Amino acid sequence: MNGREKSDSAVVATKPANKAGKPAAEWVEPRAGTKGNTGQTNTCRAQERESVSHGLERVRQAARQRKKERFTALLHHVTVDLLRESFHALKRNAAAGVDGMTWQYFEAGLEENLLRLHTQVQSGAYRALPVRRQYIPKPDGKQRPLGIAALEDKIVQRAVVEVLNAIYEEDFIGFSYGFRPGRSQHDALDALSVAIDRTPVNWILDADIRNFFDGLSQEWLVRFLEHRIGDQRIIRLVRKWLKAGVLEDGELSVSDTGTPQGSVASPLFANVYLHYAFDLWAERWRRKEAKGNVVIVRYADDIVAGFEHEADARHFWDAMRARLEKFELALHPDKTRLLEFGRNAAGRRKRRGLGRPETFTFLGFIFICGRSRRGAFQLHRKTRGDRMRAKLRHLKGEFRRRMHDPIPEQGKWLKQVVQGYFAYHAVPTNFRALSAFRHHVRELWMRTLRRRSQKDRTSWERMTRIADTWLPRPRILHPWPDQRFAVKHPR
Repeated sequence: MNGREKSDSAVVATKPANKAGKPAAEWVEPRAGTKGNTGQTNTCRAQERESVSHGLERVRQAARQRKKERFTALLHHVTVDLLRESFHALKRNAAAGVDGMTWQYFEAGLEENLLRLHTQVQSGAYRALPVRRQYIPKPDGKQRPLGIAALEDKIVQRAVVEVLNAIYEEDFIGFSYGFRPGRSQHDALDALSVAIDRTPVNWILDADIRNFFDGLSQEWLVRFLEHRIGDQRIIRLVRKWLKAGVLEDGELSVSDTGTPQGSVASPLFANVYLHYAFDLWAERWRRKEAKGNVVIVRYADDIVAGFEHEADARHFWDAMRARLEKFELALHPDKTRLLEFGRNAAGRRKRRGLGRPETFTFLGFIFICGRSRRGAFQLHRKTRGDRMRAKLRHLKGEFRRRMHDPIPEQGKWLKQVVQGYFAYHAVPTNFRALSAFRHHVRELWMRTLRRRSQKDRTSWERMTRIADTWLPRPRILHPWPDQRFAVKHPR
């Protein structure tokens, strides 16, 4: 394997100095195999699934062997069996789109509906419906727009995404983690933690692309897709989804920019866009321009890059800004910043008379330069305070709605809530935040019980017994990042 092949397979890659005295082997983390990525979608509902897998496996092998080849015949892989599998993968209780069709209604005449939908897709008679716009609150108080597609659009999009994933999972670079099969947010968190802990990283560039999903150029997106997709029937389907428009308050609006957040195809479109606009360029810059070690982790439009030298960090920042502008993207001025970070940051700042190293956030956690019990450098991750407060505000509203439910029913519901919260946030070094969350939930629950009646005098001792019965106790559920990272990406 040559150096280029190594870098293409890297998950978190670091680069030795270009001015090394003699050629040095590049230290990289091998990329997770696509075998594991594709395996999770192979849950078989019927024997037809085997034929679907075989067809996509041939596409996968061709994409792996011929990196520059364009695929001119793909739509025939969107079979009735694949549409059926896509339908069963959808959420049963998801909100309906503009057509009002629910999962249960479509299931009532499933085979007839699938045959009709398949015929429309293959003949070109399929028409995409507008996306229904809905807003959900963000932790900072703003509103996040979501697009709710019609059920049949979701089915077709999911089937096409399955076919395209067989190609692009062979192309995507290892440091890209967002919305990819077999990769989770914790995989990205582990990769970043291991990179900071084991690599001479002294500076962190915390970058965020402004208004990415709503601002990306549809024209550039189609041009990027056409690098690998030569089947114009697939391209026409993509154009139909992009031009379907958004329905909000009874008014239809069609734009030349953006892809609706929340649609099935948007995550893949985002990864394809940033693969060409950022990932390939960043990997090339890391190998050819950087003078020291560089690590990169990207999850959708959230990018964290670590540098050994401040000069590299600033040059990368300037070059990245210019690169994104070529493709009609821009860095968020308030959310993009360069900070001193790493195992030596505290000592260097102390010698200069500065305070503790700054922190940065990534995927719901605050990254902190901390110390172990023995005094050695240890990267700490702590739940973001605004995320916890937003969750507690949501629970407060739910408590009002469930105020007069029996305590056992409230307890069963809260047990699921707390278990779900711990499932994501119970990482090493975050025990205090877990305990604080459980404490606040217990307080909200006690206030709710006291409000059920003016005569209610629920004591703290009784509330403690009730909470111990229903609320899970805080404990660390995730392994240390280097342990799980070593299992998933053996050297």
